[in-house]
Amino acid sequence: MAVTQLPSDRGRVQAGGNLRWLMVFMAFLGTTINYIDRANLGVAVPFIQKELHISPSLTGLALGAFFITYAIGQLPAGYYVDRIGARIMYTIAVVWWSVFTAATALARNFTSLYVVRLLLGFGEAGAYPSNAKVVSEWFPVRERAFATSIFDNGARFGTALSLPIVTAIVATLGWRASFVITGGLGIVWAVVWVLLYRRPNEHPLIKQEELAYIEQGARIETEKDRAAAPRIRWIDLFRYRTVLGMMLGFFCLNFVIYFFITWFPTYLVQARHFSLLKLGIFGTIPAIVAIFGGWTGGLVADRLVRSGMDLTKARKLCLVGGMLFASIIALAVFVPTAAMALALLSICYASLTFAAASVWSLPADVAPTPHHVASIGGIQNFASNIAGVITTFFTGVLLQITGNFVVALVTAGIIALIGAFSYLFIVGRIEPLPPMEKTGDAAVRAA
Repeated sequence: MAVTQLPSDRGRVQAGGNLRWLMVFMAFLGTTINYIDRANLGVAVPFIQKELHISPSLTGLALGAFFITYAIGQLPAGYYVDRIGARIMYTIAVVWWSVFTAATALARNFTSLYVVRLLLGFGEAGAYPSNAKVVSEWFPVRERAFATSIFDNGARFGTALSLPIVTAIVATLGWRASFVITGGLGIVWAVVWVLLYRRPNEHPLIKQEELAYIEQGARIETEKDRAAAPRIRWIDLFRYRTVLGMMLGFFCLNFVIYFFITWFPTYLVQARHFSLLKLGIFGTIPAIVAIFGGWTGGLVADRLVRSGMDLTKARKLCLVGGMLFASIIALAVFVPTAAMALALLSICYASLTFAAASVWSLPADVAPTPHHVASIGGIQNFASNIAGVITTFFTGVLLQITGNFVVALVTAGIIALIGAFSYLFIVGRIEPLPPMEKTGDAAVRAA
């Protein structure tokens, strides 16, 4: 089982090829399509409401339906990615969500729209656990964080692309066509993926030099390794303190990041009095800065590992530092000008994506065996997406009660500090967790 993690660049094998970067680029495209498909309803909502005669409250329920099944679906998705593999499971997930994206065009009333959104969320749950598995198999620890930042930034690209792409389709062909066309993108991707993807030690196009380089620190598992690995039940992963700390930390990160996905435009319009033109021009700045924040987080984390820094220190420095800087969101409501607020919010968003590169590296870092990487990824993503439901509702309630965003953003800043605390003190050493059979229950709970 190739799990060796070299502390620095000294004495390492040279890469000798770039096939691994093609694999993570495919994961990036999959994530981009994932976010285009989940965001296109938001763009098409005005047209759907008018044609199907759906009230604003029911529209809100339809938009929120996605997150219910998306969060719940993380748990079985991670489990089956570890057992079936990323090649087959990612293909199934993309075909599933692409079919139900296209099926949205068949909606005739609120009920049919709601059911399709539920099914869409369940299918899209397979993306991130599969991405984590791909990076764990194809990248040694010294490159893992930057590779993670590449696929994770597909979320920002997909969200940004959905607006011009879906708007253009709706304007020319109608809202139903937008779902059919974006659903078709996923089918094309799935065909390419199932033909292209293999694990490194099974891929016919890989050079031996690149395979040797990858095997120095990737989590590649053979059938022989799987037979010899200690048996750890999926449910027992919840008993590791480190896994619980990862769940809490990622919940806190997404609690803040979902503000940018849901309430941020409203904040700029209501609290900072942005016109639609200013919103369209300046409202994209935090998301653009966040893309570079994610890449920087991956590069810095990998550089620290290559320099010889202990993996625990390298990961926690990026995780804790990113979450601490993200707490600056609490100050945005107190500065006098919109430009200052936008600058603080941009720093916050970039700090979150800076940390996220290491967040999605953790499953491969701490999984007790390669057979548990996607499972842990799904578990932490389950917790993080509960935050999406809570943030949307919580911010709306506070806005209705107080009439402003002060309490909501101060609370978000406090939540970011709790996330930093979780990664610093609850998450233990960043290393493969000890098997239960060898350590006993008490040790596992403390690991």
